Amino acid sequence: MRLIPYALSDVGRKRQHNEDSYLVAPQISLFAVADGMGGHRAGEKASRMAVEKLRDSLVPPRRQAGKDEVLSHLQKAMFITGAAIFDAAQSDPDLAGMGTTLTSVLVHSQRAYVAHVGDSRCYLYRDGKISQITTDHSWVAEQVKAGLLTEQEARESRFRHIITRSVGFEREVQVDGTICPVQSGDCLILCSDGLSNYLEEDDFAEVMSRQLYSDAPRILIDLANARGGDDNITVVIVHMANDAEASA
Repeated sequence: MRLIPYALSDVGRKRQHNEDSYLVAPQISLFAVADGMGGHRAGEKASRMAVEKLRDSLVPPRRQAGKDEVLSHLQKAMFITGAAIFDAAQSDPDLAGMGTTLTSVLVHSQRAYVAHVGDSRCYLYRDGKISQITTDHSWVAEQVKAGLLTEQEARESRFRHIITRSVGFEREVQVDGTICPVQSGDCLILCSDGLSNYLEEDDFAEVMSRQLYSDAPRILIDLANARGGDDNITVVIVHMANDAEASA
């Protein structure tokens, strides 16, 4: 199984600067999306530092490594990344309070290992259907879970950008970990909330089922911009191709 990534980031229609970053590292089967916060300079710094530090901190798991060991490797890299961002903010007053979402995927032995903090998302696309793997760490998600907001009210809430957990805001952060079996033909979709705030799961499924995967990032971003585009928009699609597809 070969991993074929397609990625794109866009400033959106309302922002002057892009504070999103993404990582595409198929050689180590690692992919990530980060959405920075803390102001223009700090947000850009936090998200860029997140994906770079994650890549540099990951210790590649052994081929025969068990599930817990592989997930532990990814989560440890996330912990190291968070501490580095926190320390950088402490050493520079202009970066005080910076942080970022960070959603990462490591593919190993027919499984996707997802480590996640914040409200960027990871979806699985399989056989024409989309399912969300991650759970948002956001105020509106907590309100929906508590039965205090409907899904529609959460999408329209002016508080939908408030997150309850981020990488770098504190030196230690709780990192959610999920293990998802994958197979040839699947796609993993990682995105910032600038995309997921405007698209329903059916929108993702329709684009993925009707368009070339190589075209899908631009089409998804154009759709989010057409519906408002009030935030930076980033998407990474990872196609798990079999040998025949990879050589086609």
